Amino acid sequence: MTAPLTTAPADLGTLDDAGFATRILGGDVRAAARLMRFIDDRHPRAVAILKRLHPHAGRAHIVGLTGNPGAGKSTLAAALVAHWRALGKRVGVVAVDPSSPFSGGAILGDRIRMAEHSLDDRVFIRSVATRGHMGGLSRSANDIAMVMDAMGYDPILIETVGVGQDEIDVVKVAETTAVVLVPGLGDEIQAIKAGLLEIADVFVVNKADRDGALRAEKDLRMLQSLGAHAEGRWEPPIVRTIAIQREGIGELADAIAAHRRQLAAAGPALLDRARTRARHVLESLVTDRVTRELGQMIDDATLDAIAARDRDPWSEAERLFAAIRHDRGPT
Repeated sequence: MTAPLTTAPADLGTLDDAGFATRILGGDVRAAARLMRFIDDRHPRAVAILKRLHPHAGRAHIVGLTGNPGAGKSTLAAALVAHWRALGKRVGVVAVDPSSPFSGGAILGDRIRMAEHSLDDRVFIRSVATRGHMGGLSRSANDIAMVMDAMGYDPILIETVGVGQDEIDVVKVAETTAVVLVPGLGDEIQAIKAGLLEIADVFVVNKADRDGALRAEKDLRMLQSLGAHAEGRWEPPIVRTIAIQREGIGELADAIAAHRRQLAAAGPALLDRARTRARHVLESLVTDRVTRELGQMIDDATLDAIAARDRDPWSEAERLFAAIRHDRGPT
């Protein structure tokens, strides 16, 4: 079910953190939607509830769908969800949208983004705004995916907004990353520039009925051949799709599943992915907190002194960091 845009029933307001977590683990979509609102708004209760859900997550296959704008990622995402639903899976979708310059919220709503699945109670769709976060992927997206994971949704698809160089941030959250390209636009070259070639576990040449699809595939294979190939290393397959006609979607889903099987068979590789995600989450939390605290410590007098060249910004930065370390005590 799509996360409702209205507030949850009044009885949710009477729940303590443990009760909230219990309701969510029991599959209460309204309680989950309320928590996701807390997460997006940085509500103080969000962290306490997330701590209770964390031990119950870690089972879902998190799939990142990334690529340049105009590649047809939203249509491809809807087609993948339909395929997984036909297999009887409960599917979670986190759609990362551009932030509204006025409200800071997601511009594209859940129902607009994936209307055909909005009434399916075994599909949970949530749009989340980037809020200007580098990588086009806010920390909220990771937390929301974790909530879906704890509820038993599997797989969970994170579709990113498509922001070029910063797009590679998706690999820090996903186990499997599918990079979507379109023939005829020089996307294979853009993939190199954006660093997408290195993060792709699966390449998707979407809109494959266009002229240049075969050329795009050949160019990708040529670029892959130039890289280093360790024995036993996963070689990203190239799948051609026409998402709007649902062609090639089964092959794409099979490639995604094959990558997860390969990770599971190579235990260290799966552990490395888990460590990457854990580092990303931890660094984001620490950076966010330090940034907030530093922001509160910077006053107008300091800024005026720097502007007047009475003080320099490097010394002031050292002073602020020293103050934070003093407050925290020795490490």
